[in-house]
Formats: sequence, structure tokens, C-alpha cells
Amino acid sequence: MFVLGIDPGLTRCGFGLIESGPGETVRALRAGVFETSPRETPESRLISLARDLTELLDEVRPDVVVVEKVFFQKNARTAMPVTQASGIAVGLAGLRGAIVRQFTSQEMKLAVCGYGAASKEQIQEMVTLLLHLTEAPRPADAADALGLALTYLRVAPRERRLAEAQP
Repeated sequence: MFVLGIDPGLTRCGFGLIESGPGETVRALRAGVFETSPRETPESRLISLARDLTELLDEVRPDVVVVEKVFFQKNARTAMPVTQASGIAVGLAGLRGAIVRQFTSQEMKLAVCGYGAASKEQIQEMVTLLLHLTEAPRPADAADALGLALTYLRVAPRERRLAEAQP
């Protein structure tokens, strides 16, 4: 199974592809970021991101796409572009027939680090350890995306067992 994590953002959108093999083996296949320039209009930046995500989804054909669920805190103005980027990722993945899931940053941190308030550095360290990488994924957006993919692999089996136990 191929799981693609997406850490949405308009300036930097992280992505991380992992493969789940027999048993509980996992390996990172690819990670990085798509970047857009703040000098461009928001509309052209969203179009550029949509093109980049379209190419990635068509190339890697993931079974599951996990997008960070946007959680509004104080600044709705900065959260709006992230929400728009998230919507693009969810829509494009769904149109391709992938299973689409969303987890908040806190849910990902809890699943990957065991602590819902883990730092960016802690996420990078745990992703490196869990995926047996030789070095931490950089920038942090790429590590977060890999963490989102790992979260799905940790949560989905438990959800299946709970669903099967329901009468």
C-alpha cells in the first residue's frame, strides 16, 4: 500500500510517500516540498500548487492520501490559504479514487511521537527513526507529511478492528 501524506501550505506544501509492506514494514519512498512565491497572487499560487499536486498524484498513484486537517487558532488570515491548499489536495486525491483521510497536527504528533505537543525537531527525529532514514527529512514540512502518512498506518488497523467489533 502506498500512502501519501500532505502538509498543506501555500508558501510550502510538504509531501511524503511511504510504502507499507508485509507485516508492519514501512519505507519512505519520497519526500519534499512544493514552494510558491509570496510575490505571486494567491490565485496563481493555488494554481501552481494544484499543478504540482496533480503531477505528483498522477506519478505515484497512492492508495491513501492523508492531508493535515487545518485547525484554526488565532489568525484566520494566515489559516485561509492553508485551508485552500488543503481543499485542493483533498479534492484532487478524491477525484483519483484514493482513500482520503485528515488528521490534525496534534493527532499526528500523538501517533508518531506519543506526545501531542511534540516539537518540529521531535517529529523529524521520530520520523527518521520509524522509517530507518539516514538523516532527518528537511524541511520540517516534509517530515510532517511523512508523519501524517505514518499516522494513517498506525490508526487505520485499530479503526478496522473497532468497526469489525461493532454489531
